[in-house]
Amino acid sequence: MDKFRGWENYEQRLRKNWLSIVKPDDTVVLAGDISWAMKLTDTLADFGFLHELPGKKLLGKGNHDYWWSTKKKMDDWLAECGFDDMSILFNNAFAYGKYAVCGTRGWSYDCPADEQNVLLREVGRLEASIKAGLDMGLEPLVFLHYPPVYGDYVCEEITEVLKKFNVRRCLYGHLHGAARGKAVTGNWEGIEMRLISADHVGFVPQLILPDIHDD
Repeated sequence: MDKFRGWENYEQRLRKNWLSIVKPDDTVVLAGDISWAMKLTDTLADFGFLHELPGKKLLGKGNHDYWWSTKKKMDDWLAECGFDDMSILFNNAFAYGKYAVCGTRGWSYDCPADEQNVLLREVGRLEASIKAGLDMGLEPLVFLHYPPVYGDYVCEEITEVLKKFNVRRCLYGHLHGAARGKAVTGNWEGIEMRLISADHVGFVPQLILPDIHDD
């Protein structure tokens, strides 16, 4: 499939690149689609792979993360397995310097049109995450799985939240292969959009903060 062209040996490539870039005191945000497991207890191998890599990992939800459960169940599972270097990004935020890592799965052009209730839940989760960051007095950096804008498509419910809280940077994944051709990157109505899906960045962890220009 064209969607997965270029994914050959991706685990080995990701591991090699990660080890060459990420240091133990770094923080890495994974914006969803972390494991193909259907149940939380089946994520052991995939989470074990991440656990062997340096850095603190913040895990967001993707559309293929069917193992995703309540935050308490996920936190308990990580603790039970000894994965103390991983945390779940879900209705919360994590401090990193003067920034707050915020986010949720989001909504996109290829989501079912008849699931308005699901969209509204995502809007609420995004607001809760951003507010958690603002309550810490930090600037929100938003990570979504779905692109809030794609070609001519705009998820107004999501983008209005970004504008409401003056979010300056939004990073997202989900798009692979030819679908990346319509990705919106750069300044979009005052928000810097950036695609960070694994194949798009060549399975190389990306440095995010240094290219944020303070006013």
